[in-house]
Amino acid sequence: MGFDVGFVPYNPDGWGPPEAAAAPLSLGGGSSSVPFAPFSRSDKLGRIADWTRNPPGPAAFAAARDAVFDFAGLDDSIGLASADDSSFRLVDGKPPPRHPRFGPRWRFQQRPQLPQRRDEEVEARRREAEKERARRDRHWQQNRRTHQWHHQFNRGGPSSSSAKPSVDIQPEWSVKEQIPFSSFSKLSFAVADQPEDLLVCGAVEFYDRTYDRVTPRSERRLERFKSRNFFKVTTTDDPVIRRLAENDTATVFATDTILAALMCAPRSVQSWDIVIQRVGNKLFFDKRDGSQLDLLTVNETAQEPLPEAKEDINSAHSLAVEATYVNQNFSQQVLLRNGEKVTFDEPNPFATEGEEAASVAYRYRRWKLDDETSLVARCEVHAVNIDPRGERQFLTLNALNEFDPKVTGVDWRKKLETQRGAVLATELKNNANKLARWTAQALLAGADMMKLGYVSRLHPRDHYNHSILSVIGYKPRDFAAQINLNTANMWGIVKSIVDVCMKLGEGKYVLVKDPVKPQVRLYEVPNDAFENDYVEEPLPEEEQVRPFSEDVDATAQEMDAAAEAEATGTTAGPEGDAEKSTDVAAV
Repeated sequence: MGFDVGFVPYNPDGWGPPEAAAAPLSLGGGSSSVPFAPFSRSDKLGRIADWTRNPPGPAAFAAARDAVFDFAGLDDSIGLASADDSSFRLVDGKPPPRHPRFGPRWRFQQRPQLPQRRDEEVEARRREAEKERARRDRHWQQNRRTHQWHHQFNRGGPSSSSAKPSVDIQPEWSVKEQIPFSSFSKLSFAVADQPEDLLVCGAVEFYDRTYDRVTPRSERRLERFKSRNFFKVTTTDDPVIRRLAENDTATVFATDTILAALMCAPRSVQSWDIVIQRVGNKLFFDKRDGSQLDLLTVNETAQEPLPEAKEDINSAHSLAVEATYVNQNFSQQVLLRNGEKVTFDEPNPFATEGEEAASVAYRYRRWKLDDETSLVARCEVHAVNIDPRGERQFLTLNALNEFDPKVTGVDWRKKLETQRGAVLATELKNNANKLARWTAQALLAGADMMKLGYVSRLHPRDHYNHSILSVIGYKPRDFAAQINLNTANMWGIVKSIVDVCMKLGEGKYVLVKDPVKPQVRLYEVPNDAFENDYVEEPLPEEEQVRPFSEDVDATAQEMDAAAEAEATGTTAGPEGDAEKSTDVAAV
């Protein structure tokens, strides 16, 4: 049997089908028309035939009216189809849907309007979109205040000391070098040999091991050591370094504080400066009197900036002064004050006869950078300890201070015993530069152990009384690896700066960290720069916290004592500590 092509109408008047089209064949071969349902051309096609939707019984007729394909009423279907054709357009002229705002409020308002019937793909896409939206919301809320502060900072908004350079840049200074911190991260240099101890001066006491068992429940009040003097002598004012320089012991001279500032420069945020003097073939790295390097920063790398009003006890300057004297008092309190000391080659080079100096030993160590360059640095250790094997260990003692738990978000009195790691992680985030400097100083001094004390205020509004909550010891190399402090990178930074300065001519220069950008600038300054600077010293403790005494004789005695202290060149700090500088000519 051949294939039946069906009836093909003939048009005698021209091309195309005749005007009166013949009736098409039905599915069963009869004369009935092929039924089809009205639909819009923008609709998605569904099932061609659904045999499960024709159940027997009266319900079939009602279901047929609501079916996707309605096989009843051919003429009506043709009319509806033609109406759909007249409304169809190739280009969608509808306005684009408005994108709703992101946020949890929109999600809850729009939830009832979403279609009730969804497939798995739509549900998965919606869940991913909500997760992404929630992530953006958290990120925006977290960085909102930081972005606002940076916006005001860049526009010259609220003035702050951190936005100003640590030293006034004079117009006659000329820029010799400008080094971004990004170039520091790529540097690496390995010191050839172990450092050589040239001389050890001073005397240190033994560490009191009972402080290792101090907890927030058994805290100890921080004492004030008014009779012990602390010295902050720069490189060229050190008589031992002068003697070593005259004997051509090395070509570069510095202190551990200055070297640590250079080694940890990429982690610094606030501005600082270092004076560099080129004398012949020698380099001297100095700090100015009253330099920022003498004070310990607080929350330098935190996201929230500190208030800058000096009268506020939680301002950056007030907290720096408080942290400095807390650190000094802590380093003397955790010692065995039984009169037993370990002495070394020479006494303290900065203390006069009859003057009680703090427990500190100065190790003058030499590193060989290359065949022609060697570096001598004065490094400090604060105590000694006898390990279980009977060997003597050098210790460095430093203290972290808590001023307000609401600012940091971690209460030390509640978290130190149960979540000590969280407390340290918070301090590493807020004080990354300070902790890195302490670690670098311990590595330079060759300390076997560094002790970190956690000191907190008795009350958040009382910045004169403190308590020791805990003392934890770390090995410097292990702690450096924990905070991602690379010793090869540290020495690479120092070596690069030494090489740059060695190419300069004789004279005086100053290296300034930019207060805004992560970079340092090297300026050439006159030879008499920084010699007659006026330094604003903090007021003594008696003038800050105690009212005027009604006893006239006692007040007169206090004024006479202050006048004698000024005459001898010793000034007392807020915690009763003393600072003395040696008045000698510059190199």
